[in-house]
Amino acid sequence: MPELRAGDADRERVAERLRDALAEGRLDMDEFQERLDVVYRAKTYGELEPVTRDLPAPGGPAVSMAKRPAPASGAEPDWSSRITGGEGSSDRGIAVMSGFQRVGRWVAPRRFNAVAVMGGGVIDLRDAYFAGREVVVNCVAVMGGVEIVVPPGVEVVMRGTGLMGGFDHDARGDFPAPDPGAPRVVVTGFAFWGGVGVRTKRPEGAGRRRLPPA
Repeated sequence: MPELRAGDADRERVAERLRDALAEGRLDMDEFQERLDVVYRAKTYGELEPVTRDLPAPGGPAVSMAKRPAPASGAEPDWSSRITGGEGSSDRGIAVMSGFQRVGRWVAPRRFNAVAVMGGGVIDLRDAYFAGREVVVNCVAVMGGVEIVVPPGVEVVMRGTGLMGGFDHDARGDFPAPDPGAPRVVVTGFAFWGGVGVRTKRPEGAGRRRLPPA
């Protein structure tokens, strides 16, 4: 019923469809931001329904001439299709005695601010799109932690400072050097009695990536 009140979960479901539409090239960044503003102001189902009226239903046709969908697990990434320009779909995550997650298909902004105070956060970039070729993740971890997960091929630069805490990048395994044209993730910030860690990890279900002969 259109007059029924919408909840946070309803708004987030619609927002996720908009993020998918942005990644598939069905919406440009201005349209995405405009519709997202409507979603988070909506109070009823009737206000939410028009936002996705012209978009395919989940599981429907997914052919896009503007942007290709994220590569299937185990496939070689096409970085040109993963760098969208514009703005990110989320630019911050805050956890105070709690947690936050940015996972799945989303648009990482040029700068993302993460704060974890006696809490934790996860920023998973394996299936993400990127607003630019360089993403700066600024982290503040106080008696908490932030974990950043990047796919193979992405260059990682650590510039954070730890005081009784640490900034670490774990890239153990048979991961190759950064791919030409791949995004660069720069991790900055401060950790006090906490930690910020970056892991290079394949998408879920991806097979082992074969290295060229030595």
